[in-house]
Amino acid sequence: MLLAFDTSSPTVTVAVHDGTDVVAQLTSGETMRHGEQLTPLVDAALREVGIGPRDLTAIAVGVGPGPFTGLRVGLVSARTMAYALQIPVYGACSLDVLAVEAVDTGAVAGPFVVASDARRREVYLAAYDDAGLRVSGPDVQRPADVAESLRALPVVGEGAALYPDFFPDGRAPLRPAAGWLARCVVEERVELSDPEPLYLRRPDAEIPRAPKPVS
Repeated sequence: MLLAFDTSSPTVTVAVHDGTDVVAQLTSGETMRHGEQLTPLVDAALREVGIGPRDLTAIAVGVGPGPFTGLRVGLVSARTMAYALQIPVYGACSLDVLAVEAVDTGAVAGPFVVASDARRREVYLAAYDDAGLRVSGPDVQRPADVAESLRALPVVGEGAALYPDFFPDGRAPLRPAAGWLARCVVEERVELSDPEPLYLRRPDAEIPRAPKPVS
């Protein structure tokens, strides 16, 4: 039994995969508040399947890119659970998971881009071939700076929904789904990594620097 969750977007998504397919998937009804919503969703997903934490054999977690706070909640939880249960934990780029879903559901047919919300009027961006394999990125860009070069390509993800003037050919899915994360990990459809965050830029909150000495 694989438990998968992703906290890289404004919503928390959790799923359980039994080795054959996804048998439970839940998504938070509220945005943000990842720390308050992740554990209840995990408990609810396990109860839905009729198993407990000790029945899990692995954990999969989305590593972003995404905002600092949300990613930290998911990754710390994944590492802590894996350590306590003595089971492996696998990380996967959340944009790669969106790409696989877009290809498998027929949302795209050819090269495309995935763009998620990076706040500050920016997007996290990665480019993919027609099979959903990443060919560049991820990085952080302002929509206005890349709109012209991407105008001929479909753009999957919430970035297109937020900036339709720059990305007119927006496609679903908008946010990562833990069920697809689970499938990607079980089937090794994406590059697996250690559960380390893809922040791509420094967090908003930083430790203040020491004051300069007064001369």
